[in-house]
Amino acid sequence: MADRDSDVLTDVCVIGGGPAGLVLALLLARSGVEVTVVEKSSSFERAYRGEILQPGGLAVLAELGVLAAARNRGSHVHDRFQLVNKGKAVLGVDYRDLPGPYNYMLSVPQQYILEELLAACRREPTFRYLAGTRITDLVREGGAVRGAIVAGPRGQRTIRSRCVVGADGRYSKTRQLSGIPYDRRDVFTFDLLWFKLPAAGESVRDVTIRGGGGRMLLSYSSYPEGIQLGWALPHGGYRQFAARPFTEFRDELCRAVPEYAGRVYEKVRGLADLSLLDVFAGTAREWARDGLLLIGDAAHTHSPLGAQGLNLALQDAVLAHPVLVAALRRTGPVDAAALAQYTTARNADIGKVLKFQHLQAKGMLGSRSRALEMGRQAVASIVHRTPIGHKLTRMVAFGNPRCRVRTDLYATATGPASPN
Repeated sequence: MADRDSDVLTDVCVIGGGPAGLVLALLLARSGVEVTVVEKSSSFERAYRGEILQPGGLAVLAELGVLAAARNRGSHVHDRFQLVNKGKAVLGVDYRDLPGPYNYMLSVPQQYILEELLAACRREPTFRYLAGTRITDLVREGGAVRGAIVAGPRGQRTIRSRCVVGADGRYSKTRQLSGIPYDRRDVFTFDLLWFKLPAAGESVRDVTIRGGGGRMLLSYSSYPEGIQLGWALPHGGYRQFAARPFTEFRDELCRAVPEYAGRVYEKVRGLADLSLLDVFAGTAREWARDGLLLIGDAAHTHSPLGAQGLNLALQDAVLAHPVLVAALRRTGPVDAAALAQYTTARNADIGKVLKFQHLQAKGMLGSRSRALEMGRQAVASIVHRTPIGHKLTRMVAFGNPRCRVRTDLYATATGPASPN
């Protein structure tokens, strides 16, 4: 990989060293592609929200050879998802009924996943990683993107590439610099307050949502702290919530989860112990332009319901990989037409997930009308036992069933494999 003065020459420049960016970089590097990842953080020691892997995401990491190492550093297996109302389970999905080998969910710190992915990337000779480095502009020639201008420890640098991949999250700077419009949809009626409690010897294997009456509380085991909780607030209602006496919230929380009351009073003592997640959906109007591709949250943003964001990001990278390899093996720049094979099919996948999450939120939060709430739950319970329900469960768990790592594209001793 050439490096002249402060400029970098590379085939692909990936902006963002999160799950989507590192998986795509690893796949490209293993395929003999010169790839440079630009990551604004200097380390992975920061707060994360997405840490539940669905079976589809587990399969991707296993095929890449990093799942076992990340899992062995500390994780929790979850066998079941359940929706509880007034102490009664009204809906349950047992993952053990799904086909193996990955018929479970796994809660694992995202830091562990990223560190294992980066270690695998660094074993590839065509990989470069620029930590503590931010994108400041895009290099454009003739209306096409031809690289990125970045600022980091070595000052400003120009990275010239045949394709820039924006994998820098829901507030993507790459997307903003490209001028691609982003449609934020405030279709969810809630935001989430995240907080964690220490374990008390228990290992909870259920991901549980206590819903109804316009309230929702999400809980699951989290390594190493113990129990991760998410409390739903009315969307945009944090300021009003913060103005209330904090003891009112804590008392209400203890009534919702009496089994954790002692730990709540001990550990949840003020607003500083809570982290707010602004819940919204959104999609970029274009995912590809000449020399530019958006993946993960930069292209499509989701609510935390169904633990989809992390898993969709991993599958984005896997599905984009063969399309990029094919485009790079042709002479000349990578144009939007060459990337359409990925964007068209993936747009349909994401549209289904966004629609399902919207319906899921309505069913879980319920209504303050008891009759309407009971009706919704009855319908959800019936649908869950039908072929439609089984299909929806598989969509949530596995994502696109055609998503498989294309190891046949990995480089051989004589160079990159053919994309066909």
